[in-house]
Amino acid sequence: MSSQSRATVRVVFSFLGSLLIILALILLLPLVFVLIFRNELETTQTLTAFLIPALLSLAIGFFLRLTFGTREPNLPQAMLICSIGWLAVSAISALPLVIGIDAGYLDAIFETMSGFTTTGITVFSGLDNMPRSILFWRSLTQWVGGLGILTFFLAVSSKIPNAHLLFGAESHKMSSGRPVPGMLNTVKILWGIYAGFTFLIMIGLTICGMSLFDSLCHSLTALSTGGFSPHDASIAWYNTADVNYKAIQYVLIGGMILGGTSFLIHYRILVGNIRALWDNSEMKLWMLLIAGFTIIVLFDISTAVQGTCPMNTVNESNVRASLFQTVSILTTTGFATETLTSPFFGSLSRQMFLLMMIIGGCVGSTAGGIKVQRVVFLLKLAKQQLRKLIIPGRASNPVIMDGKIAHESEINRVSALFFMWAALLVVGGAVTAAFSSLTGYESFSGMFSAMGNIGPCFISVEQMASLNPIVKIIYILGMLAGRLEIFPLILLFSPRTWKAW
Repeated sequence: MSSQSRATVRVVFSFLGSLLIILALILLLPLVFVLIFRNELETTQTLTAFLIPALLSLAIGFFLRLTFGTREPNLPQAMLICSIGWLAVSAISALPLVIGIDAGYLDAIFETMSGFTTTGITVFSGLDNMPRSILFWRSLTQWVGGLGILTFFLAVSSKIPNAHLLFGAESHKMSSGRPVPGMLNTVKILWGIYAGFTFLIMIGLTICGMSLFDSLCHSLTALSTGGFSPHDASIAWYNTADVNYKAIQYVLIGGMILGGTSFLIHYRILVGNIRALWDNSEMKLWMLLIAGFTIIVLFDISTAVQGTCPMNTVNESNVRASLFQTVSILTTTGFATETLTSPFFGSLSRQMFLLMMIIGGCVGSTAGGIKVQRVVFLLKLAKQQLRKLIIPGRASNPVIMDGKIAHESEINRVSALFFMWAALLVVGGAVTAAFSSLTGYESFSGMFSAMGNIGPCFISVEQMASLNPIVKIIYILGMLAGRLEIFPLILLFSPRTWKAW
């Protein structure tokens, strides 16, 4: 190993040590529920399920910090910290599931990676009978992963060298601007808004009749657009409960839209700039997509009722169901009042759901997908190429986004990202089909779900749990690639990475 490679290793493991120390503190939070519900499924087993990983994370963290000290990363090293950090945190965070509910280690890593990446695919059933501490842990992983593990690390730390590089490596989607000068100040403001919205959603759900515990879990996973629920039936479970089911859906719709909208837009609105709702192309398309997809799904639901005129079935219930499922999929949250494979949705709706999985939410939000801003960018790029066919070759014809000319480097990056997205979808779908008995449609929907960080797909929980380990590993990498926007993960597996600096 060259001296430059050794320097890279020292920098990466220095920051990894700090990250694991903070993870140890997070792992202690579920112990509150072990104590509160100690007579309801909480045992010594669930107590040790969090104590052992916390002590392990703390020991490894301090060892790495004492061994490698404090280092300043460059951008490629920051991207490596990002990739390795997410993998390490998921690996240790899987241990509570292994110890607490005797889950297999691969399934546990699958679940925690799904949590931290806010994907929401689950391989676990029987959630209604699981210990509350485990259910809270699943929700907490999604909340921490919503704005990013490293951004959480930055929010609770200070004097981090080259913090802006760590922020950018994890959150390309949040690089469209800062609310205030200074990266650490920006991160703290964004997490403050995030925590405040989470509290409001929890209060709203509690008022609607949810238990305080369920309200907490769903508020954590609604704003993070993760979609984990403490019930197998997801939100449909409350249809038979003594609660205000309609109001719960509307509160969650609001929470998911908040999560799928850029937090920089939230900041601008909170400081009094209401024009932020319509003064940029991404927000205009975002609202148009929500309305347009809702109308399409409503039309499909209405025409699915045979022997009736579609207009006769346009009622509040169907409008609410269409809006809820559209927002849930488009924000890549994944809450469900109806399963995607149920006869309630027709073929047209299912095709639209796949398209929504690819698009996702806004840049700077907690949502997955390729992001609405990039869809706008690609549409403008296509328009530019068409204009070149009818405008003289010497005429200037740049791509303009919200009054600013896009640089060629940005055009190349977005184009490359979109190509790699498509390539990984094809590879993941092909691997799933090759190592399972699923249809091609189901196989591709699974990778769509993983890459788009959106839980629901056309594979049932039972089928997902029984998938070949190779497929599960592909999905784990797909979830991470989708969350980190591919480049940091590719850098990790590139042989040149470890001898380039």
